[in-house]
Amino acid sequence: MRIGILSYPMLFERDDGVQQQVRETIRALVQLGAQIDSSIEVEVINPHATRIDEFDLIHVFSATQGNHRLVDAAAEQGVPVVLTPLISPGWDRASGTSARAGDHRLGNLTAWNVQTGYARTRRALQQASLIVALGEAEKQAIGAGFLIDGGKVRVLPNGVNPALLEADGELFRKRTGISGPYALMAGPISPYQNQLAMAQAMGALSLPLVLVGEAGERDQDYLRQLRAVRGVTCLGALRQDGPMLASTYAGASVFLPPGEGQGAPLAVLDALAAGTPVLMAHDTPFSLGGGDFALVRVDWNDTDAQQRAVLRLLVSPPREQVRALVRSCTWERVARQLAACYADAGALRQAALV
Repeated sequence: MRIGILSYPMLFERDDGVQQQVRETIRALVQLGAQIDSSIEVEVINPHATRIDEFDLIHVFSATQGNHRLVDAAAEQGVPVVLTPLISPGWDRASGTSARAGDHRLGNLTAWNVQTGYARTRRALQQASLIVALGEAEKQAIGAGFLIDGGKVRVLPNGVNPALLEADGELFRKRTGISGPYALMAGPISPYQNQLAMAQAMGALSLPLVLVGEAGERDQDYLRQLRAVRGVTCLGALRQDGPMLASTYAGASVFLPPGEGQGAPLAVLDALAAGTPVLMAHDTPFSLGGGDFALVRVDWNDTDAQQRAVLRLLVSPPREQVRALVRSCTWERVARQLAACYADAGALRQAALV
């Protein structure tokens, strides 16, 4: 089976969790395809040199950035599509209803010549043969927010970066001079990510807070406020596959995930792989059986509860015990599960032709 991988053209001009996810997925699938008992042949499609209908199936990453046209083109040519949409778990029935109402109003105003981003994303979800969600929260968001039948959605979490499983904090300590305990937040510097409130809460505990990520132009004032809080260190952006990021995760005493968004569960997985316990908001879309000793949920507006939870996590179990929670979450496992999804999508296509 010849599989083509597609996403939006500027995907690899950035370096964050999505890019790392796509790279690792492709790498694991190529390794799987090289095995004697595998019929999978995977390549990234160059649309300037290759047509979609030259493939048995395409796998599209992201339902935004104009990718609905890729799904449309495949559907028109009879090529099955597996879509990893990367839908924010914040979508629910109410927000979906509001988005559809807005889309209808815009359609009436423009004689249906203009579509909203919601409408394009929903069309991609509808046209896909199968949808791969990264967790149950995303699956629920796809159903509630976009009215997609859960029967076509497969839940397939990401794998973990092997470098995190072996990392230690020595490189971080050498480059920063921070030798004691610290809390870590990783993600875009933005009021939506709750860094300032967490910095103030950690400051009251005299626990340094290390921030990894960049602030956009409109959030520079917010960044200046963060830098003014005693004990805050801003490292800026670090390469996702670089040793410094892995060491920063592994040296932390507690990890505080982003305030909201799809990045939260990916960041939690990375922290656990580095052996670092996690303080999460109640609505963070991540769950892990048997992980209560390393995962504590609190109300993100309850500073006292946050501080008590952090003090509890500072007395954490050995890192290897934390890492054991996710050590089996390999990209090789992801590749085999995706291969099963590809086979299912191909079977659905053949059944539709009968």
